[in-house]
Amino acid sequence: MVTKGFASDNNSGVHPVILQAIADANKGHVTAYGDDEYTQRAVKKFKEIFGEDIDVFFVFIGSAANVLGLQSMTQRHNAIICAETAHINVDECGAPERFTSCKLLTVETTNGKLTVEGVKKHMHGFGFQHHAQPKVISISQVSELGTLYSVDEVKALANFAHANGLLLHMDGARLANAAVALNKEFKEFTKDAGVDVLSFGGTKNGMMYGEAIVFFNKKLAQDFMYTRKQGLQLASKMRYISAQFSAYLENDQWKKMAAHSNKMAELLAQKVAEIKGVKITRPVEANAVFAILPSEIIPKLQKEYFFYVWDEETSEVRWMTSWDTTPEDIDNFANAIRNNI
Repeated sequence: MVTKGFASDNNSGVHPVILQAIADANKGHVTAYGDDEYTQRAVKKFKEIFGEDIDVFFVFIGSAANVLGLQSMTQRHNAIICAETAHINVDECGAPERFTSCKLLTVETTNGKLTVEGVKKHMHGFGFQHHAQPKVISISQVSELGTLYSVDEVKALANFAHANGLLLHMDGARLANAAVALNKEFKEFTKDAGVDVLSFGGTKNGMMYGEAIVFFNKKLAQDFMYTRKQGLQLASKMRYISAQFSAYLENDQWKKMAAHSNKMAELLAQKVAEIKGVKITRPVEANAVFAILPSEIIPKLQKEYFFYVWDEETSEVRWMTSWDTTPEDIDNFANAIRNNI
């Protein structure tokens, strides 16, 4: 049996409820490209959560959700403001720049979160033809440093964006973990807080594959069916993405998985903090744990447990927990750390 690692919640398996939903959808023929009952049912679930006045489109992967969502919000001469650590800046291989043709304007942060004050440094050059024109503020919820935006923090950025003719995009790859940690409904810290376009993730929280792009500003979705097709994200057998989302959103399945994942991160932080030589470096707010440990033991641990070094200079590492992480996994990992120090 392969040892479970702590590198990413992408590495986890698919929840049995999701697998069953895929199997249940695998019967007979249905119309392709989303004109099927499974997709209609999934869209209905999204509208129950966010309200009828939205548009939602399913795609394969999170990077596509971000890139195509941002493409719908911008023109080629625009700029997108994001945290220096943002996934769109660090981990999408330049796809946002390539497919939107927009410039990314980054803001250095201490906690992965944008603030109005941080964004202001890029609020210049409007109407000047030699400068890329800022159009979108993009935030990640949960952030890449494992931190959460409160409802008020999202509202502040949304209000600032709209007052200055900009739009607010949210990368919600770990949106379920954020909802559980904030103890809020999805709508409260997205649509109601002023977000215009949301990338709604499922893959990191027990789905096999599939993300959703949710448009709260429906004007931006007017031609999105063509954008999705040109972006190579129109699934012919869309029922298999849609069926997953229906199962994910029914009976609070998403909440059960994310709550467990968050709880395991708390347990992991507690266990490793007891080990002399390990220092937790950031608040554990969702399902990420950041820590510094002796650099010489990292390669030894990585031979058995896969995880990433976040900062090689300081030996800071990142550990992610998942819906299928168990207390036994954490005990075994903590013991491995203890035995190597």
